[in-house]
Amino acid sequence: MTAQPLVSLGPDATPEQINEIVLRDGAVIVKNLISADKADAVVAECQPYVDATPQGRDSFTGFKTTRTGALVARSPECRPLITHKSVLGACDIFLNPYCERYQLHLTQIIRIQPGQKKQFLHRDRLAWGGYVKEVEPQLNTIWALTDFTKENGATQVVPGSPHWDDKREATDDEITYAEMPKGSVLIYSGSVIHGGGENASTKDRWGLNITYSLAWLRQEENQYLSCPPEIAKELDPALQELIGYTMGSYALGYYTAPTGPGEGVEIAPPEFALGRSPRKDANASIAAAGENELFETSEARA
Repeated sequence: MTAQPLVSLGPDATPEQINEIVLRDGAVIVKNLISADKADAVVAECQPYVDATPQGRDSFTGFKTTRTGALVARSPECRPLITHKSVLGACDIFLNPYCERYQLHLTQIIRIQPGQKKQFLHRDRLAWGGYVKEVEPQLNTIWALTDFTKENGATQVVPGSPHWDDKREATDDEITYAEMPKGSVLIYSGSVIHGGGENASTKDRWGLNITYSLAWLRQEENQYLSCPPEIAKELDPALQELIGYTMGSYALGYYTAPTGPGEGVEIAPPEFALGRSPRKDANASIAAAGENELFETSEARA
């Protein structure tokens, strides 16, 4: 018996088609969503950071695997992938039932080097423990910056596993591999069982891991430290908001400037730290809940 293969869609797949398969199987491949040249440009820009990244320190992070983050700040080539309309369209459908907005959860280039063994299978949602049981907390992507093959460490995936009991373990004949050409993307839920593959080849496997989560949950990569205000203020407003420089919902995420009496804003939205006010269309549902009233004093002082 062989594992159910992952469904592959073409680059014109709609968010609705992507979401339908992710809900059913837990993962889907969208082939050739960016060009091979675009993937090569990401690699070229990030190569110095990746080369300087130490290998993992345990079996989960991988003794022959490097994980390089802070990609919003470091890599302009990565930013269009983070805000790719096909991926964000899928996030809109998959995550919005559980939140007023979602956020960027993690950016990481994962380089699996020759000799790396299989990562143990896991569900990403367990980053929050077993507490978030009734919702889907995240939607994830791994972009193939090199070809992904079973031989070079293509991601292991267990189709259908989001619907399994938490204690059920996958057998070898239930595991398939996200084999896909460079420029393709694996889109998968936080509930699907998966793990890095074994690299039995002679070349590195490069994957760009970009994930999104509900804005009322803690981010895995702290975007405010990885991309602080002095860098974030130069970004496109939509990307600023995706990082988290906006309210997660009514009263979630405001700040007070640590200044002298009467010198700074009180109870201000995060956008103020970037030198601007919230966009009217960025949080329409939040504003309807009363955000304008909450920040009336702050805006008057700005």
